[in-house]
Amino acid sequence: MVPPKVIRSVDPEFSEEARQTKFSGRVQFALEVDAKGRPNNIWIAKPAGMGLDRNAVEAIRQYVFTPATCHGIAVPVSLFIDVNFSIF
Repeated sequence: MVPPKVIRSVDPEFSEEARQTKFSGRVQFALEVDAKGRPNNIWIAKPAGMGLDRNAVEAIRQYVFTPATCHGIAVPVSLFIDVNFSIF
């Protein structure tokens, strides 16, 4: 089994609410990467709140992966992804 790899990611935007309070956090997602490398069935496993969850979902929907393969055949797999938000 060869796991999927991110080949295109999109940085999520900070919500105005999080920016005003200088809030940092992490959103953890569970999702399926289909046999074509597209994210599906995205759900929030650990939310951060402050409007960051919604923005992170929009970014994850735009990710592109190399598909996972098993014996050279592209297969769907489930995985977790963390999206970190930090204000410096």
